[in-house]
Amino acid sequence: MFDYMHMNMTIFHGFWMFIFWLFIFYVLISLLKKDKKDKDSAIDILKKRLAKGEITKEEYEEIKKTLE
Repeated sequence: MFDYMHMNMTIFHGFWMFIFWLFIFYVLISLLKKDKKDKDSAIDILKKRLAKGEITKEEYEEIKKTLE
């Protein structure tokens, strides 16, 4: 039935192809997550600090003027 293929080669070929695609998806997802983390601008971080109560409104305004 499979005279044109060696069965041991097809099993390993499929296994390595599966590992290859897992690696490719892992790399792509890692790159997308890294880009998402880097998108927070300084103003966004400043707004989050104000919302958490880490800085006062006056400190927020001073730092915002400095950043702009």
